[in-house]
Amino acid sequence: MSVSDTEIDTSLQGLTSIEAEQRLKQYGLNALQEKDVSILWRLLGYFWGPIPWMIEVAAILSALVQHWADFGIIMALLIFNAGVGFWQEFTAGNAVAALKKQLALTARVLRDGRWREINAQQLVPGDIVRIRLGDVVPADVKVVDGNYLSVDQSALTGESLPVTKQKGDEAFSGTAVKQGEVVAEVSATGGETRFGKTASLVGQAKTVSHFQKAVLTIGNYLIYVSLTLVVSLVLFQLHRGTDWLELVQFALILTVASIPVAMPAVLSMTMAVGAMALSRRKAIVTRLESIEEIASMDVLCSDKTGTLTQNRLTLGKIELFQARDEQAVLQAAALACRAEDNDAIDQAVLEGLANQTFLKASRQINFIPFDPIHKRTEATIINPDSKTFQVTKGAPQVIMALSDLSDKERLRAQQVVDAFAEQGYRALAVARKVQGMHQWQFLGILSLFDPPRQDSAQIIASAQEYGVAVKMLTGDNQSIAKQIAGKLGLGENIQLASALSLDDDGRRDGSDGECVEQTDGFAEVFPEHKFSIVQLLQKRNHIVGMTGDGVNDAPALKQADVGIAVSGATDAARAAADLVLTAPGLSVIITAIEEARRIFERMNAYAIYRISETIRIMVFVVLTMVFFEFYPITAIMIILLAFFNDVPIMTIAYDQTGMEKQPVRWNMRQVIIVATAMGAVGVLGSFGMLLIAMGWLQLDVAQIQTYIFLKMAVAGHLVLFVARTKDYVWKRPWPAPVMIWSALITKIAATVLAAYGFGLITPITWPEIALIWGYSICSAMLTDVVKVQTYRHLQNSGAKHTRFHTR
Repeated sequence: MSVSDTEIDTSLQGLTSIEAEQRLKQYGLNALQEKDVSILWRLLGYFWGPIPWMIEVAAILSALVQHWADFGIIMALLIFNAGVGFWQEFTAGNAVAALKKQLALTARVLRDGRWREINAQQLVPGDIVRIRLGDVVPADVKVVDGNYLSVDQSALTGESLPVTKQKGDEAFSGTAVKQGEVVAEVSATGGETRFGKTASLVGQAKTVSHFQKAVLTIGNYLIYVSLTLVVSLVLFQLHRGTDWLELVQFALILTVASIPVAMPAVLSMTMAVGAMALSRRKAIVTRLESIEEIASMDVLCSDKTGTLTQNRLTLGKIELFQARDEQAVLQAAALACRAEDNDAIDQAVLEGLANQTFLKASRQINFIPFDPIHKRTEATIINPDSKTFQVTKGAPQVIMALSDLSDKERLRAQQVVDAFAEQGYRALAVARKVQGMHQWQFLGILSLFDPPRQDSAQIIASAQEYGVAVKMLTGDNQSIAKQIAGKLGLGENIQLASALSLDDDGRRDGSDGECVEQTDGFAEVFPEHKFSIVQLLQKRNHIVGMTGDGVNDAPALKQADVGIAVSGATDAARAAADLVLTAPGLSVIITAIEEARRIFERMNAYAIYRISETIRIMVFVVLTMVFFEFYPITAIMIILLAFFNDVPIMTIAYDQTGMEKQPVRWNMRQVIIVATAMGAVGVLGSFGMLLIAMGWLQLDVAQIQTYIFLKMAVAGHLVLFVARTKDYVWKRPWPAPVMIWSALITKIAATVLAAYGFGLITPITWPEIALIWGYSICSAMLTDVVKVQTYRHLQNSGAKHTRFHTR
């Protein structure tokens, strides 16, 4: 809970235990609140929805007519589908729980006039706390006493450099103290801290998978087709005087035929195989549906610090003044360091020193650390020749004031500092003073910056080639952001995040969508900005990816269609992400895009196959009943077809497919039109086969049913080979060997069953079987031609539509 200064009644003596208890009741624990949903409710949720409803109806109808074998198979598939979805959610982790781990466990607080250590959850607004080197700030606090505090808040704000907090400044919960010690007053606790608001944004972040939408669209389409055919047939059967039991049995046949029972399992299997392939490339998928989103992603919002850059200060250009060379400037700067402090600036200087022999031979007899008041470090050194001198490094203005510079040199020094600032560099001046001298010798000015990762520019270029626009979001200032963006080839249209119109709760007002689309990135970004930028892009029909590594990225990672936690990310970022990278660099993102687009092609092929099969079976069965007044296929045959066609279909997960160069999305109009055209050819082919069986071969009804069963079994799997590519079936890429073998084995099994019956169906002769095989192959070739022509027609009509709208 947060309170204003006027509401806090406290002093540097701290609160009493009674006051603290009262405020704890008023403001609550200093902890993140989480709404917990029971595991049972989560599991039951997977039995609710159009696809589960269809499967459940089929199970109920099976039980009503006491077809227990059918009932068992359908229920097993229903439970399997629910189990796959539930397990993925259960193992994905919880972002809010990971955020909780980031909070400090204990705090030093002034209670009843004495210092004590308590559980950080017991802190309340108005408490006086002591914070020092190595601590994690336990709540949002305001510094009330002490010289300064240097805190690393990169995980919260994205700033690459430690930030100095002095008296009157606010420090944020969850940030790490690098230097200094202060006494501070708690101003906000729990969910009202900046950390807590970040966690609440993660909780608010919700997106509906485009994969889920596609499955629902396919399911709804099949429901409409099924209901239309069932109602039509029931009316015909009632008119003919058929009894209700036969109607229920037939409704069962049509329901089982129309339900894509194995569709969720096949699509989940396809994505799971892809997830395993990505894991071998050091990318862990935490949500299967995100693979489809990666294929569709057209905007990638990337955090800068630690993602595009190395999150490590590095030496840049060195401007010489009174030093003989660059190494002389670095040598003096290195002598003004203390390596054991692990200061980021000191480490950059020490790493830049080519030869550390002189450094090791010299002895540091006195060291004055940096502080925000003096803004420099100073050391007294005895060199190998036993001569004593002093070195200092720090803010250029401070070192310039100490040094003996001419007006011309002073003007040049200021120009160098300004030039570094324009490039986004941090300037550090270095000076030296020989013992007995009063003036310092101004040696030079160092530039420091957080360099890009070596592969970042190439990754961004590759992403752009694949139709993915990359936008940089950083907590650093605009100059630094522009400098890094220019180096990476992102463009330099970097805007301040404050330009976005947000209300008091950090929500966007909806007027900034065009601005976000056109910019190359934003600087001085807070978590609510990242969250809102992702939402604005999604509102404008973009599929948005977000990379990051810190707590500050977690809300946007969760909200994004594809949240990507880079190597070394915090627990909060990893738990909120859909894809977790375990190796340094971003190259695996390009691999993920390529793999995801191949997976998408497999899922698209299966969706077309499944719809066309449903049309082929249902329309044929209904029309046969209407015109010929007998069942062309039995209930047990439909169950066998599900086995012979759907279960081996899971090998599509291993298919060798092509890859689109641009982002791909579910085009349900195209899927349904192509599938319907293919299904229509299948219906005509089945009727041709039926007429041959009845007129030429003179088979009885039982033999005709076996005849039609084998035709549907053989042609069904051939249709999958037709559906897997937009081009002709004989062109590359060819099917994976496992697909070919699974097709052969299951079709041979169906052929043997048709030849011998085994008490399940009426057998037919081998010449009749050969006729069916030949007819099915010819039918598949015709279906392939119709498919290619349908795709070409849709592409041509789409191109004409585009030209019309661009005039």
